Amino acid sequence: MEKLIAQIKQGKVWPFPGGIHPPGQKTISNTQAITRLPLPDKLIVPLKQHIGANGQLIVEKGQLVLKGQALTKPVANWSVPIHAPTSGTITDICQMPSAHPSALPELCVIIEPDGQDSWCVLAPVTTPSLLSHDQLINIIHDRGIAGMGGAGFPTYIKADSRKAIEYLIVNAVECEPYITADDVLMREHAAGIIAGIEIMQQLLTPTLTIVGIEDNKPEAIAAMQAAAEHNDKIIIQTVPTIYPSGGEKQLIKLLTNKEVPSGGIPADIGVLVQNVGTLFAVNQAVFEGKPLIERVITVTGNTIHKPGNVWALLGTEIKHLLDCQGFSPVPQQRVVMGGPMMGFTLPTVRIGVVKTTNCILAPDHDELADPGPEKACIRCSACADACPASLLPQQLQWFAKSKEYDKLKEHNLFDCIECGACAYVCPSEIPLVQYYRVAKVEIKEQQAEQVKAERAKERFELRKQRLEREQEARQNRHKRKPATEKSADEKQKIADALARVKNKPAKDDDKSAVAAAIARAKAKKQHQDTELEPDNSEVALERAARKEQARKYKEQKAASNTAAVPDDKKSAVAAAIARAKAKKAAASENESDNTTDAATDDKKAAVAAAIARAKAKKAAQAEPAASVENDSSESEVATASPADDKKAAVAAAIARAKAKKAAQAASVENDNSESEVATASPADDKKAAVAAAIARAKAKKAAKAEQAASVENDNSESEAAPTAINEAEGKPEQTAQDKKKAAVAAAIARAKAKKLQQEGSDQ
Repeated sequence: MEKLIAQIKQGKVWPFPGGIHPPGQKTISNTQAITRLPLPDKLIVPLKQHIGANGQLIVEKGQLVLKGQALTKPVANWSVPIHAPTSGTITDICQMPSAHPSALPELCVIIEPDGQDSWCVLAPVTTPSLLSHDQLINIIHDRGIAGMGGAGFPTYIKADSRKAIEYLIVNAVECEPYITADDVLMREHAAGIIAGIEIMQQLLTPTLTIVGIEDNKPEAIAAMQAAAEHNDKIIIQTVPTIYPSGGEKQLIKLLTNKEVPSGGIPADIGVLVQNVGTLFAVNQAVFEGKPLIERVITVTGNTIHKPGNVWALLGTEIKHLLDCQGFSPVPQQRVVMGGPMMGFTLPTVRIGVVKTTNCILAPDHDELADPGPEKACIRCSACADACPASLLPQQLQWFAKSKEYDKLKEHNLFDCIECGACAYVCPSEIPLVQYYRVAKVEIKEQQAEQVKAERAKERFELRKQRLEREQEARQNRHKRKPATEKSADEKQKIADALARVKNKPAKDDDKSAVAAAIARAKAKKQHQDTELEPDNSEVALERAARKEQARKYKEQKAASNTAAVPDDKKSAVAAAIARAKAKKAAASENESDNTTDAATDDKKAAVAAAIARAKAKKAAQAEPAASVENDSSESEVATASPADDKKAAVAAAIARAKAKKAAQAASVENDNSESEVATASPADDKKAAVAAAIARAKAKKAAKAEQAASVENDNSESEAAPTAINEAEGKPEQTAQDKKKAAVAAAIARAKAKKLQQEGSDQ
C-alpha cells in the first residue's frame, strides 16, 4: 500500500482499456464566469430527483412556502427530501413529464414565485469538526444532497459507509464534450470544494484523497492546487484527456490501478468516488445551512447566442434557460439534456431542471447530425476495441435483439456504463447503447415480476399451511382422546372413599355426603388435569351400594310397619272409645249435678285428649321439615318423602275417623245402659289416654327411623317408596277420589274434635 501511495504522489496513472477522443467543444462555454438567471414564472419541482424512493409530501396546494423550506420528508432508505427553490405559492401538485428519455409523468410541485426570494431559517455550522459522525450525516441527509455527476446516488449513504475507505477519489475529470460546469465551478469555488472534501475526510477517514482532473483544464488544476496546499492528504492528480475517463470504474483504474469486480461497487475495494459539484453542495449544507436548491448548468450549442454556465434553480423549465441564453431554434430542432455522448433528446422543453442536470445542448444539424439508417454489422470489432468495460458490444446487441436475457447476464450487460463509445465508432451506425438500455429495462422488469411472483407464491404457501393447521385443529377438537387406565394409587383412593361412604352411620349422613362430594370433585379435577376420558366405575360402584342399602331398608321398614300399624289402629280405637265414654259421662254429670269429682275427671280426660291430638299434629308437621336436611346427592328421594308423609297423614285421619265411628256405634249400643257408663271410672279413661300417647310416641319414633333410612335410598328406589308404605300398611294405593274423601273426613274429624275441646273447656 505504501508503494502504491508513493506512485500516486509521484503522479503516476494507469491506463484503462478502450476509450475514444471525440472533439471537446469546451471552449464555447468555459470562457465566461457563471451567471445567475432571473426568477422564472413558475417552477416545476419533481418529487424524485435521485436514485431511491420518493419522499412523503408535507405541503399542500395553495400553501405559501419560503426559499429552502422542505417540501417532502424521507420515509424510506435511499430517500432524500426536496426543498422549495424560492419563496412563493404552491399553485398545483400534479403529474408532469419527467426528465427521462421516456418523459413518463411523475408527481411534481408547481410553485409560483413571489419575487421576494425570502429564505427560511437556516442553521449553519461554523466548526463542523466539533460535530459527531451522526450529526454530520443528518445534516447532509436533511439538506437533500445527492450525487450531481450522474445517477444521483444519495450522498448520506456514501458518507456513512460501513466499510473501511482507503482512497477518496474526487471526480473532476468532466470528460464528455461540451460540458464545462465542473470546470468553471473549480475555477470560481475551489476553496468551497476543498472544504467539502475535508468534511468527507472527517466522515470517512481515508488514507489519501485524490482529485482527478483532465489535463485540458489548466486553470481548474491551478485553483484546486492552491486551495489544497494546507492539506497534505489531498493530491491533485492530472489525467490524460480521453473519453470516458470520467467513468467511476475507469477513474479508479486511472488513479489507483485497482479494478472494481463485476457486479461490485468501489467500496468493495476500499474506494469511494464523489463529484466536485456534490462536494460543493456538502460545503454549503454544513457551513451555510443551505439545502440543495440550485446547481451550475452548461447551456451551449450552435443555436445558443450566449453559451455559458448558469446558476439554475431546481425546477426551472428548460425553455426558461434557453430563452435567457438567446435560443434561436432551427427546423426540427433537437434539445439534449446532458452531453452528446450520454445525453438524451428531450420530448419537450417544459421539463424542470433536476439535481443531475449538468448540461443543456441545443445543436444545429451540422453540429450534431441526425443518425443515418442502421446497417448490417460488418464485424470490424471497432466497438469491442473502444469499450472501456472490456465487453463484447456486438454479442450483446444480438442477444438484446433476440431477447436472450440469460445470455445478456452471462456477458455482463450491467457492467456497461452506457458511455456510447461503441455507437460512436460503429461504421454501420448501429445504435448499440439504445439496445442495451432497452434490454436493461426489460431485464429489471422481468426480475421485478419474478420477485413479485416469488412473494405471491410464498404468501400462498404460508396461507395454505395456515389453513391446513386450522383444519387439523378443527378435526382434532372433535376427536376423543383414548382413555388411559387409572394408576393403582388412584384406584385405592376411590375404593377407600366408597368404603367410608358405606360404613358411615345414619347420624353422619351429612358428613358422608360432603366427603363423597369432595371425593367426586377431586376425581373430576384429576380427570381434567390428565385429560382422560370420563370413568364411570366409581358411579357404578356407588349406585350398587345405594341399591343394596335401599333393599335392606325396605325389608326393615316392612317389618317395623307391620308391627306398628296394628298398635296405632288399636290405640286410636281405644282413644276414640275413651273419648266417647268421657263425653257420655260428662253429659250425665251435667244432668244430675250430683258428682262433682267425676266432672272434674272428665274435664281432665278431655284436656289430655286435646293435648294428645296437638302433639300428634305437631309431630306430623315436623316430619316434612326433617326431610329438608337430607343430603343434596339424594335429592330425588328427599323430593318423594313429603308425598309419602302426606299419604300417611291421610291414612291416619281415615283410621281416626273409622275409630270415632266405631266409638259412636258402641256408644249408641250402650246408650240405654247407664250402668256401663258408671262402671267406666275416671281411672280407665286415664289409662286409655296414656295408651293413646304411647301409641303416638311409637308412631313418631317409627317415622323418624323411616326418615333416617330414606337418606341412603338410591334414586331409582324413590318412586317405589309410596307403594312400599301402602304394602306395609296392608292397603292398595289410593286413587285421587279416595284421597279427597279421606281429606274431607279428616277435616270433619278435626272440626268435631275442636268442638268437643271447646265444650269441655266451657264445662
